[in-house]
Amino acid sequence: MILLSGPSGSGKSSLAARTGLPVLVLDDFYKDGDDPELPRLPGGAVDWDAPGSWNASAAVAAVAELCARGTTRTPVYDLAASAATDTARLDLGGARLFVAEGIFAAEITERCRELGLLADALCLRGRPSTTARRRFLRDLREGRKSPAFLVRRGWHLMRAERSIVARQVALGCHPCDRPEAERRIAAAGVRVPVQA
Repeated sequence: MILLSGPSGSGKSSLAARTGLPVLVLDDFYKDGDDPELPRLPGGAVDWDAPGSWNASAAVAAVAELCARGTTRTPVYDLAASAATDTARLDLGGARLFVAEGIFAAEITERCRELGLLADALCLRGRPSTTARRRFLRDLREGRKSPAFLVRRGWHLMRAERSIVARQVALGCHPCDRPEAERRIAAAGVRVPVQA
């Protein structure tokens, strides 16, 4: 498995799709909004950017099952509803590698390494202002949350981006921009199409 982490809006999903490999969307492993153990911000709102809002154990189990059996069932998470609304089957179709991507992917780096499941672990990084613009436009287009929430969250994440990357690197991911990530994925035997 190639583990692909990075701040929200850094381009993980688009890069994962362009590899042509099967993709395990780790953001689908968010906890439901009514989970009493969700981390909270001052004032009581859920902190969806804290790793505690995500089910790391379920994500590792899905990765392990994919590596062992080539197939697994995953939740289908609706960010606007803050809940898993369905499940889906992911089948590798005989692929030798797959990409697991998400904002909390780095949280499972060490466990996946201990289990012998990692081909590489990458953290996409770029200019915080570019990441913030991509994230806001995507989240607005997809109706993930209210515009006011997205502005507040976006400002906070832009200011925190360097520390987010530093944490993911400390958890065992190699920091890189998109071209370097493509070279490392190619070194694993996957040619990523050149983006126009």
